[in-house]
Amino acid sequence: MDWHHPDGARCVSDEAARQRFVEYTHGLIRELMSNYGKIDVLWYDVDWPLTPEQWESKKMNEMVFKLQPDIIVNNRNGLPGDFSTPEQEIRAEKTGRAWESCMTMNDSWGYAEADDNWKSSKTVVRNLIECANGGGNYLLNIGPKPDGSVPEPSVKSLTEVGKWMSKNGPTIYEAEPCKADWHTYASYTRKGNTLFIHVHFWPAQTMGTKALEYYKPPTVVAIGGMRAKVKSARLLATGQKVDVVQDDISVRFTGLPHDAPDQPISVIEAECESEPIIEGDYVRKQRPRAGVGI
Repeated sequence: MDWHHPDGARCVSDEAARQRFVEYTHGLIRELMSNYGKIDVLWYDVDWPLTPEQWESKKMNEMVFKLQPDIIVNNRNGLPGDFSTPEQEIRAEKTGRAWESCMTMNDSWGYAEADDNWKSSKTVVRNLIECANGGGNYLLNIGPKPDGSVPEPSVKSLTEVGKWMSKNGPTIYEAEPCKADWHTYASYTRKGNTLFIHVHFWPAQTMGTKALEYYKPPTVVAIGGMRAKVKSARLLATGQKVDVVQDDISVRFTGLPHDAPDQPISVIEAECESEPIIEGDYVRKQRPRAGVGI
């Protein structure tokens, strides 16, 4: 959509205007595909108010692929394209189709002075993990200020994310789709038979400072529904070996430091004998609650 073009608003009800507007839009795409060397991705946006037929999207894509044979295009000219683009939510494709979730650093796509709902570095990292878990990409938008500078809250958060990624990047960039249920205080990625357990809330910190020392249990991270045998484990940030206790429904990682070894999220790397699968329902089936139907 182009709100400045005189035919942009009338193209729905005026066929001659639609033809002019579509020809103009195809011309812009042809220019982009012709004058700037090799293009890797064409990210269409906002197909409203026309249908794919009115946009002549099939003809549009054929032109793009002829001019840029190696390009990929998204699904926002009304056709399926090469990948899906869920917006402001993370929704993995179930069929193995490529996808990327597009989000903003606050609630606005452009700079909005009054919008101070900034994502923390922990939120950004958790979103990264969730996208990697489902085999997708995280497309994160920043809205520059009128002078072109990046807002300080974005700089602070992204700097912290970059620091975390410098140590933990392989758990994201090298991740494969992971069959692991969502958990309250942890999320997962994997590479082959290696499971990366991203602990959002380090357990020794949840007791609070007012708890008497002898009420504080040893630091343990417990995962229910693990369907693979864990051979060994370590803290990714420090390389410290972690003890493992496992039974038929869960695995417990013990011998952990009292304080979180990394910020904003700590990672336990677990080497498994087979592909790590975590099924929360398996626990309920094996250990049903008294008086609760399955």
